[in-house]
Amino acid sequence: MMLAIDALIPVLLVIATGHFVARMGFVDGDQWRGFEKLAYYVLFPCIIIRNIALVDFGALPYLSLGATLIFSILTMAAIALALRPVLQRVFDVTPKRFTSIFQGAVRWNTFVALAMADRLWGVEGVALIAVAIVAMIPLLNVLSVLVLARYAEGTAPTASKMLQDLARNPFILSTAIGLAFNITGVMPPIQVMTALEMMGRAALSAGLLVVGASLDLGALRRPGPALATSTLLKLLCMPLLTAGFAWLLGLTGTAQGIAILVTAVPSATGAYLLARQMGGDAKLMAEILTFQTILAVVTLPIALWLLG
Repeated sequence: MMLAIDALIPVLLVIATGHFVARMGFVDGDQWRGFEKLAYYVLFPCIIIRNIALVDFGALPYLSLGATLIFSILTMAAIALALRPVLQRVFDVTPKRFTSIFQGAVRWNTFVALAMADRLWGVEGVALIAVAIVAMIPLLNVLSVLVLARYAEGTAPTASKMLQDLARNPFILSTAIGLAFNITGVMPPIQVMTALEMMGRAALSAGLLVVGASLDLGALRRPGPALATSTLLKLLCMPLLTAGFAWLLGLTGTAQGIAILVTAVPSATGAYLLARQMGGDAKLMAEILTFQTILAVVTLPIALWLLG
């Protein structure tokens, strides 16, 4: 457990720095959005490309890891959907608010997961995060859009638009590029690999600064059943489900730790953007993201210690 805490403390300090800088107004909203785009489209792909290009996939249980994560997501999605009528009847949770509960329960913050994986497991951890990206991001995007289209007031994108967005996703694209280098054995020049390493180092801190800047502590003044439900499903039930599927599929070692990590981190900031775009409850989504990020300070090390 101390190893997980030691790895988490620097991550938290960088997140806190991002929050402080944003609240002090040193960097305004438009500048933060540009910084987030830089991290998302340039810096993080660099670390993914380099690590996937160098890792020995023959030694990684990528099939069982992918299956564990897919089964966990589908099971959690089914649980959340089964709870929807109960939440509406007992706590008067509207369908629109449910969409934020759902996204909060199933999605994951890739920035935090990558930073933790790099500190705990190095190159192997980042390579396994790439496996998680391929297994989780397409499925989560489709599920989130379907739920918002069904229960929110916005208009869902077409199937072709969703496929185009997935094809342009920088995490998926960088994973494909890294795999191409790895499979063919044709590596970029050493100077290019060094540049990728330099930008990859910047990616981890940049992504965490963005997470901190996005936190809205004022939203925590409005707690309620929706916030509690989404947080319990995400930070407690999701890691437990994953641990069960990992055991069933014989997943052990670093891969098991990665599976627990990616399902125990807070939900993704992209959930807020999707909620705004498709008519979901964006204010509740911001509240869920902030509360989960703060509570994960306690729950994430415990989950890795007990389950991973």
